[in-house]
Amino acid sequence: MTKRTTISGFSFNQNGWCASPRRLAAALTLAGGLAFSSAGSALAAEDAAPETDTFEMMELLGEVFQRVRDNYVEEVSDEELIEAAVRGIMTSLDPHSTYMDQRNFTAMRTNTRGEFGGLGIEVSMDQLGYVRVVSPIDDTPAFRAGLEAGDLVTHLDGEAIQGLTLNEAVDKMRGPIGSDIILTVLRGDQDPFDVVITRDKIKIQSVRSRTEGKVGYVRITSFNGQTEAGLLRAIGKLEEEIGDDLQGFILDLRNNPGGLLDQAVKVSDAFLERGEIVSTRGREAESIQRFQATAGDASNGKPVVVLINGGSASASEIVAGALQDHGRAIILGTKSFGKGSVQTIMPLNRNGSAIKLTTQRYYTPAGTSIQAKGIEPDILVEPARIEVLERAKRRQEADLRGALKNENEGEEGAEDTAEAQEDAAPRDYQLARALDLVRGIALYSNGSVN
Repeated sequence: MTKRTTISGFSFNQNGWCASPRRLAAALTLAGGLAFSSAGSALAAEDAAPETDTFEMMELLGEVFQRVRDNYVEEVSDEELIEAAVRGIMTSLDPHSTYMDQRNFTAMRTNTRGEFGGLGIEVSMDQLGYVRVVSPIDDTPAFRAGLEAGDLVTHLDGEAIQGLTLNEAVDKMRGPIGSDIILTVLRGDQDPFDVVITRDKIKIQSVRSRTEGKVGYVRITSFNGQTEAGLLRAIGKLEEEIGDDLQGFILDLRNNPGGLLDQAVKVSDAFLERGEIVSTRGREAESIQRFQATAGDASNGKPVVVLINGGSASASEIVAGALQDHGRAIILGTKSFGKGSVQTIMPLNRNGSAIKLTTQRYYTPAGTSIQAKGIEPDILVEPARIEVLERAKRRQEADLRGALKNENEGEEGAEDTAEAQEDAAPRDYQLARALDLVRGIALYSNGSVN
């Protein structure tokens, strides 16, 4: 009995390639259809050539499939070969297009809901075949282990990553909670070094907030289904805690790898009264989508400074670009990652799998594409350490003989308060500069600077 396998209208049997009745229809679909004249009887010669090429390449695919299936040193199932071919198609397009089997598709949907298992890093595939860390997620094993945006992971438990797809590498990084994995890391010009990370259940609280004196600090670590609601709660809580003395907000998007497009739009809208937030454009001119702000500013027009760095990607760049183009916020920090493309998740008809396909580029309100360019900050502030220099003892007015006494000398704590504020200054240099900026804008706006 002859074994036969049919794939989308093309058949393979033990004797070689053969056509099924569906072959012509499938090939026509792949070629985009044939163009007939108004009489329906003539095919333009120039339209026929691409069709022939498509047939030839499909025959090539079929021949390779059969040769591998029949002659590879170990038996490989048809399903494995077909999935490998699909993965090859997707990974050849760009670093963000990929095929997801049922398990990976389920994990992706879990991730966007804000809870999953693993190390806690957003990654992409580097041109050299290494895994590049886009950013570690706050308060995760990877973050605590000291991984940084831009790190290249070359080996997992001593095995080289080169040759693996991104999904395969991610699969190897996942594992039982409490188990260890060794990542070999390249960082800048340093020699490779190993980092041991213990896997854990990752629960992403995408929005955190705190008061910094009279300034509200809001950090968004990723854009999942809970982000907008978390942001509005944080703003309301900060307004309640600080009250009428609230000077403004710092929105920290550093090391935020992005996430859901609709959440980036909603976060931007929270600070904008009107105007375009972002536009997306696909291959066809009619595919343009424009997302507009709605009336209402959740921050009541208070000054906003947005912090970004090289780990701020995708949805983070949408927010930073929208607020920058509208002059609603000052962008401070270093240039962002530069991911200006939109991926669409397309479930497939069988096995619960899906493809994540790059379908559009996005543009800031000014019509700028930041693909491979990134968002340039309005104020460039590199990461640095704050060091308090020892000050030489100098004579002051109070040390002079016969100096007049201060009429308020009885009031305690003036000098102590100033020293306490200096000691409490944040060690995060970029945040310190952002705080200074918000406070300065608030003082100027309130007419306190003469």
